[in-house]
Amino acid sequence: MSKVRLIDIAEATGVSTVTVHNALTGNKGVGSDMRMRIIETAKRMGYEPLSSAKKEKKPDAGEFRKIGVLIAENYLAQYATYYWKVYQELSLVATEKRCYTTIEVLKKEAEKRTFELPQIVANNSIEGLIIIGEIDKRYIRKLRAELEMPVVFLDFYDNEIAKDAVIADNFYGTYQMTELLFERGIHEIGFIGSIYATSSIMDRYCGFRKSMLEHKKPVPSEWVIEDRDAMGQVGFELPNCLPKAFVCNCDLVAGITVEKLKERGYRVPEDISVTGFDNFLYPGYADMKITTYELNTKAMSKVAVDKVLKQLRNPGRAGTLEVVSGHVVWKNSVKAKID
Repeated sequence: MSKVRLIDIAEATGVSTVTVHNALTGNKGVGSDMRMRIIETAKRMGYEPLSSAKKEKKPDAGEFRKIGVLIAENYLAQYATYYWKVYQELSLVATEKRCYTTIEVLKKEAEKRTFELPQIVANNSIEGLIIIGEIDKRYIRKLRAELEMPVVFLDFYDNEIAKDAVIADNFYGTYQMTELLFERGIHEIGFIGSIYATSSIMDRYCGFRKSMLEHKKPVPSEWVIEDRDAMGQVGFELPNCLPKAFVCNCDLVAGITVEKLKERGYRVPEDISVTGFDNFLYPGYADMKITTYELNTKAMSKVAVDKVLKQLRNPGRAGTLEVVSGHVVWKNSVKAKID
């Protein structure tokens, strides 16, 4: 006999899986009559909550744990993206640690307006959840209020609502990239990235500013360039007066910057140097050989999976932040020496 899922109870009672979840977990938003009807239906169908099953039986050494992975829709595109690379690393690491992973894309409507729970959660099919990338904080609060399972954040951290997290060393990574430009005698440097779009971009900007402040170099406002709109769509224009180098918040933006400079007759790196971040080769930009900061996505994925497993072994364990360093990758987009 197959295991009864939340969606089975929802179909039997004519309500949504979210309503079923709220009724069975004692959350608000369900009337007393409907709550009783759902509970009685669940009992009649033989529904067994995942949390109860875990209390009665601990997995043996040969049993795989089930981990869900959630990625916001706006991070994905028609071509391979950085977060697909992260998920691939995560799935490989999970398999090594005897875990299954199931991925779900968080639709914009659910993230920003309806706040519906992921199907992998509503169907009671996972034991823990890893969220890749930054998502709406209102949605995170919704998840934290309703889930009784480990939730770990990969490439995002918030001291209030996302404490159990692993992030790249965005601050010192970009600080190193900016310092390398100074080592080559480049002092007029701009930054391209929407500072308030994500916490990662803000950290990278702060690393850039630390280097500029230490060298007592001003940064004109027109050299700090927003690179995306409110929906995360990348697009920007360069100012008329240009610096001698641009520190870009990611390799995609660096590639676009190189193209825009060439369209205006500038040579990279002879006239203007450009650095990126991530060391991810986006389609159409792979031949540009952009000097960048490579993230250790495998190590980050390993830490994220370990965090879920530790929470499963020790429920109620306090969340912690882990920062994973990467390294500089030299290519051809930075001038070796200023004449």
